[in-house]
Amino acid sequence: MIIQKTSKQILLMREAGRITGNALKVAGRAIEPGMTTKELDTVIRRYIEGEGAKPSFLGLYGFKGSACISLNHQVIHGIPSSDVVIKNGDIVSVDVGAFINGYHGDSAYTFAVGDVSPEAQRLLDTTRESLYLGIKQAVGGNRIGDIGHAVQKYVEARGYSVVREYTGHGVGASVHEDPSVPNYGTPHRGYRLEEGMVIAIEPMINAGTPAVRQLSDGWTVVTADGRLSAHFEHTVAITADGPVILTMPDPE
Repeated sequence: MIIQKTSKQILLMREAGRITGNALKVAGRAIEPGMTTKELDTVIRRYIEGEGAKPSFLGLYGFKGSACISLNHQVIHGIPSSDVVIKNGDIVSVDVGAFINGYHGDSAYTFAVGDVSPEAQRLLDTTRESLYLGIKQAVGGNRIGDIGHAVQKYVEARGYSVVREYTGHGVGASVHEDPSVPNYGTPHRGYRLEEGMVIAIEPMINAGTPAVRQLSDGWTVVTADGRLSAHFEHTVAITADGPVILTMPDPE
């Protein structure tokens, strides 16, 4: 069931989104070669809790971190670990949520650490741009398929592939609500977007095959061919004035 939000509820979600966006900004400032993904997770958790919120992912379905931190060929759901050291040239996807005032925010960003390859940078640029192309389609009267089609068309034209097994989703009092928001699709198909819907749009784009597999830890999802993957995400409200990104960080 799709739960539409009132303007008051969306206002409450703005605070959850602001903290979520700022948590990614904090992560981006902290991340550096030599630190472990557990250390990065601790930085994120301290910021979120310092704002009076709770990390949305901590304990969710049994997850042991405050953020999903996935390196290079890891697509999503990487578990923070003291044994995983971030290196120069890595790309690091950080997926974060914050819960406050009864609502969640959800956002992700893939960071380039130090000197990344031109191939990696092109993947990051393409995936990030595909997110905003998808967001442009998040207007009342459009359909879910319009969002996915915009993402898919852009990335595939540049030689990349869309992960099919994992999608965006609704966001609200629960981290994951209806509807699913695939990063592929057919225009004018799927649920009609209506004012009050709040969705997470999150392209997960692979440099090679779209196929993925889950590791034995039961969480980490990696590309089947070992090539790079990138992940960008915003929580977006459908409003009478068009799409509103709720997870933008505070301006500098």
